[in-house]
Amino acid sequence: MGAGPIEVAGSRVDHENDGQRAFPHVRLIGVGRFWKKKQRDPTVSASGTSKESAAGDRPRPATAAGPARALLGAEAVQMSGTTTVGADNAGAIFVDRRLTSGGMIELRGVLVAEPTNPVDANAIAVHVNGARIGYLPGFLAREIDLPDAVEHPCRVQLWAEPFQGSLRVLGWVADGDKAPVWPHSPSNPPAITPADQRAHRQAAVSKMVSDALEGTDPDRAAQFQTGVVNGRHYLELVEPIKDLKRQGRLEEALVLAYQAIQGAENDRDGREPAPGHTIQAAIILRKLGRRDEEIQVLERWLALCPPGHRESSEAYERLSKVKGK
Repeated sequence: MGAGPIEVAGSRVDHENDGQRAFPHVRLIGVGRFWKKKQRDPTVSASGTSKESAAGDRPRPATAAGPARALLGAEAVQMSGTTTVGADNAGAIFVDRRLTSGGMIELRGVLVAEPTNPVDANAIAVHVNGARIGYLPGFLAREIDLPDAVEHPCRVQLWAEPFQGSLRVLGWVADGDKAPVWPHSPSNPPAITPADQRAHRQAAVSKMVSDALEGTDPDRAAQFQTGVVNGRHYLELVEPIKDLKRQGRLEEALVLAYQAIQGAENDRDGREPAPGHTIQAAIILRKLGRRDEEIQVLERWLALCPPGHRESSEAYERLSKVKGK
């Protein structure tokens, strides 16, 4: 959220970087404005965080009788769509409460299946006060059996920050019958703007690499050391390469991409190298109009890839398209 403080529903707290492990090739463990105003009686916790029910004093049950069964598990999950199809409605929640500088709000909502969704028939939307503000992640929605006519109660935590003339909102959702385990709090807010998210990812990667290289496990240190070229681990070059590309500094980005490719090859241990940097290099070379070199970098990766994995790879697909022209 930048270097300055953020507003949290009337109070201000200092921003603390918590890092987010989100790497492209490593798995680590708006619609129209439909917001409807209604009378509400919010309560405010001792921390100054706004907590209220946007669907009445209690969530609407998912069944005609008895409590709704839990669908989401103990921990909250991040919604998708709050910055795209649900952006207007999510932002309106803050504007309606005169929180035009953003902050954090907790409220109640419902999960609603969308079997006629043209993109994903398994989609499950998150509604607050009758307005769709986002969706459950697709991988989770596919595992949930929610009847079409049912509204399953949930709790929602929304964070917002001004961005490009409006409010950019991120949200998390949890089952509605128990106190949620939120991943963020006023002392540990999420990164909201794209620039802050990139900075958090870079900080998390650098910390992971540093901890491994300087830690007490010699095997882990040795493993990470193989991926270091010119003093930088190839995982640490993901964001710098993308940043140089955004600035149009393609030749500099290509130098880093080749450095990262070498690190990934050194670290492959008999497997195919991490492909992300090869794909980035191919994209850069395409923009530079260097077709022969683009073919070479893709063939370089495929030569190190086990035969059974080659034809299903993005590198193989890109190479086929390049050679087909």
